[in-house]
This record gives sequence, structure tokens and C-alpha cells, in this order.
Amino acid sequence: MSGKRTGGEPGELKIFAGRNSVELAESITRHIGIPLAKARTSMFPDGELLVRVDEDVRGRDCFVIASTCRPVNDNLMELLIFCDCLRRASANRVAIVTPYFGYGRQDRKAEGRVPITAKLVANMITSASADRVLAVDLHAAQIQGFFDLPMDHLSATPVFLEHFRSIREGMGELCFVSPDVGNVKVAEGLANALGGDLAIINKRRLSGSTVKTGHLIGDVKGKTVLMFDDMVSTAGTISEAAKFVMDRGASDVIAAATHPLFVGEAVERIRSSPISKLVVSNTVPLDEQTVAPIRDRITVLDLGDLIGEAIHRIHCNQSVSALFDGEAGLKR
Repeated sequence: MSGKRTGGEPGELKIFAGRNSVELAESITRHIGIPLAKARTSMFPDGELLVRVDEDVRGRDCFVIASTCRPVNDNLMELLIFCDCLRRASANRVAIVTPYFGYGRQDRKAEGRVPITAKLVANMITSASADRVLAVDLHAAQIQGFFDLPMDHLSATPVFLEHFRSIREGMGELCFVSPDVGNVKVAEGLANALGGDLAIINKRRLSGSTVKTGHLIGDVKGKTVLMFDDMVSTAGTISEAAKFVMDRGASDVIAAATHPLFVGEAVERIRSSPISKLVVSNTVPLDEQTVAPIRDRITVLDLGDLIGEAIHRIHCNQSVSALFDGEAGLKR
């Protein structure tokens, strides 16, 4: 998604950034046409965080950009303290923007005596007196209902579509493969938008870091396979799926994911996999030292324009859903 914002004036709008999301926040403010608001987060020797806002926010609409990625608990706590700080400084509205929503995979009781931590985090944000929440490509769309306040679920699909349309001619015959059943809707939407076949892999998760591929529904022989998922965490799913489709005759494998978490053995798994390109977004900042062995395979797409336009529309009381009219659907 590219271009400047359309319609309306930003008025009294302030955008702040958590420590891990400064680059993304700067891209967002460039799209809107305002400077990044000034604030500081410092840490006491015992690990406590202190947020200081260095400009007047009384009566302003304030948006805080902060992904709750590693270190998850520190970033989450910073976000909550930011919200409390702005509320006590008499901001008019405080909106939380979590491009990556941590704890999103703990969205249900998969077995006895376990928590639903995604709901707990939603309750914490609500208790911090936030007025609104924005997130990009939640792991499960039903998390929207965990919040007792307005929640905007943005899709990174338009940005990924723009990128793949720009290189579509050189990709040859495409087959869009969903690495799990839950992501079929997105794969189908991409296939309809870019042109190509659809295939599905049945997987079984053995543990938090290990998956086992099962059966392939569809034909990938001689085709470039494009796999899209909401995140790359340990890379167990995409690396196994890539090997699986290559064994069944695929000519190339391109992977795409909104959130590049890259934890555990992710980089080594991708390095040893047949994935030729990995396209991700900047919802989570990359540790360049960590990803150095696979950096030449990675393309990072900027979501600043997309999130910036959503913030502008919310501030000006315009439709956010209109941003996604006619594009591939969200994960269900």
C-alpha cells in the first residue's frame, strides 16, 4: 500500500512509539504528515519501567505504537504504562496499536487447567483505560471479541498483494499452498487475486516447536509454491511444508508471513530449507545479527502507510473497513 493519506486534516493528533517500534512509528507519521511525539521509557535497576511523555497531550487523540513481541512481558508492560501515563495527562482518547499482538496463540483452552491468556491481556488493556485497539493479522480473528472496547483488526494482505503483483510475471505458474487448514481463506483470496491454483497441507502439531506434515490436497508439480501464514515463529511449519511440496514436484517455494518472530531454531531451519524467498512485514523489528545467515532471502515490507491510513481514518471518524474492500480475506 503506498501513497499519502486522503481526506480530512489530522488536527490534534499525537503518535507515540514504544522502544521496539520506533522505525515503524516513524513510517506511520511520515504517511500522516506529522512528527513522532516525544516520550522516553527508562528502566530502574530492579527492572521497573518508567514512561515520561515530553509534550502536552491534554485534549489530544493519542495513539501508541508498540508490538508486544520479545521481550513480550516488558513490551506489554510498557504499553500499559504508556496508556496510564497518557490518561493521567488528560489525553482525549488513547488508542493502543499493537501491530503484533503477543499471547494471541493462547486464545482458547486446548486442554484442561490452562489459561486463555489472550483474553487476560485484552482485559489488562481495557483496565488501563484504553479507548481503542488496533492490531494486524491476529493469530485468531475471534480475539477481536475479547476486547470490551472498539477493536480494529487490520489485514496486511493489501501490502503483500501489491508486492507480489509487482513480481508476478517472473513467478511462472503459481500454486498457493495453505500450510494449515486455518489459513485456507487467505490462500484462496490470494489465488483469486494473483491467479493460480490452491492446495492445502494437513499438519499435526506435536509440540510448541515441532509439527508433522500429513497429506497434500492439490497438485504442486512443476509450479512455484507460495505459502502465506500469519507468523514465522520457530519456522517448523513453513520449513517442513517447503520440503513436503518440493518432494512432490514443486519447482520453487516462496514463503510469506506478516510477523517475523524468528525464535529458537527458526533461522537455521529456514537456511536449510528449500525456501528461496521469505517475504515479511515490519510489525516486528528484525535482529539483523540473528537473521544474517538468511538475510539475502528476506524481503521486508513496510506497513507504515497501511497503519497510518487506518489511524488517520479513526481520528477523522472515517471507515477503516473500506481499506480492505475487494482484497483477500483475513484468517479465520
